[in-house]
Amino acid sequence: MKHTTSPFTSSVFLVALPPIIVNNVTMIDSNAAMLDHPVPDFELPATGGKPFRLSALRGKPVVLYFYPKDSTPGCTTEAQQFRDLYPEFLAGGCEIFGISRDSLKSHENFKAKQELPFELLSDGGEAACSLFGVIKMKQMYGKQVRGIERSTFAIDAAGVLRKEWRGVKVAGHAQEVLDFIKTLN
Repeated sequence: MKHTTSPFTSSVFLVALPPIIVNNVTMIDSNAAMLDHPVPDFELPATGGKPFRLSALRGKPVVLYFYPKDSTPGCTTEAQQFRDLYPEFLAGGCEIFGISRDSLKSHENFKAKQELPFELLSDGGEAACSLFGVIKMKQMYGKQVRGIERSTFAIDAAGVLRKEWRGVKVAGHAQEVLDFIKTLN
């Protein structure tokens, strides 16, 4: 069980999250590889006022990039690079979504300030973070903290995970993802 809030109201409700199993591998709270397997459907609150549901995008490639925190230097640079290449992603029929644990309010501010043409997804309950195994222990100011490891996932039009990048270095990353997406068509 996890607590979640509706993006449309201030109500809090409980959602039971059963383990997601792909080819006999439990995905929630694991780092199990999903490469070349269908990505289980999930739903998260998104900027723009409509919830995101992965299955609604079947028929087109999707890029999900996980980043640690809105408005930090590396995350801002990464978002700007995806923003600048967005027309090329769209030309290939691909949608991009950024995901972090930040609130929708934080996401809306970040999206507006950076003029991002794509939606940001709020994963405060870490459901998608767990599904993709991006929560890691990291060093911050000499302390161990749990956080998102910068990671990107390319999903083909059939909903199959075709490529993953983990421990991403921002410089040139969005172009590398775009180059890969072009090979899917």
